[in-house]
Amino acid sequence: MKVVFHEDFHQVYTNDPAAAEGRIQAVVDVLAKTTVEWVQARPALEADLLAVHSLEHVQDVRSDGVYDIAALAAGAAIQAAELGLSEPCFGLLRPPGHHASAESSWGYCYFNNMAVALTSLLRRRLVRTAYVLDIDLHFGDGTVNILGGRFEVTVHNVEAQDRRGYLDEVRREMTACRADLIGVSAGFDNHEEDWGRVLKTEDYWEIGRLVRQASLRIGGGCFGLLEGGYNHEVLGRNVAAFLSGLGEA
Repeated sequence: MKVVFHEDFHQVYTNDPAAAEGRIQAVVDVLAKTTVEWVQARPALEADLLAVHSLEHVQDVRSDGVYDIAALAAGAAIQAAELGLSEPCFGLLRPPGHHASAESSWGYCYFNNMAVALTSLLRRRLVRTAYVLDIDLHFGDGTVNILGGRFEVTVHNVEAQDRRGYLDEVRREMTACRADLIGVSAGFDNHEEDWGRVLKTEDYWEIGRLVRQASLRIGGGCFGLLEGGYNHEVLGRNVAAFLSGLGEA
């Protein structure tokens, strides 16, 4: 499986948990032992960002000194979505994005990576419809703000708070899904050893498998983007489990 990545994602660009030292390395160390194919990330063009965010917001991110790393994450998301059209793909990126709205952001996010990626593909008519499955512990309000009103896009944040209900909800959604492309806002902070304390590592494998099976059934593509996940001791193996499931044929 291809993983879109850049060495600059290692940098500590601010003092929040998503930017913590060693967080990305924890994932790289595990994935390096697998057969993933690394793809060099490229920054998004400002036009891609302005298709989703206001000029004022883009300028605010620039004035905060995080424009370059945030644009690189958004660009990696576009690449992952493009590659996902033909094979499962994952964007190992940061800053995360699902709390970034059109004109504001919070929760360690700056640009909405998922919204930038899907909007880019929709504008270029590479897809007609898209589905976002957000499995992060926290509600992806920014993604709903930007994409929730578009008839071409379905956005679903998993709401169940117990393990069985969570997996059943994902299963129902993937069974009913009809879209050219499924994008997963892949937060891993719902793990039993992370903030949410709900899911086991093997559950991320099952979620990946359900997404992959849905994409095969409907003849579409699938990809994932890193959102949350803050326990460095388990983050790498949770990501690897999700990718393993996503790669199931």
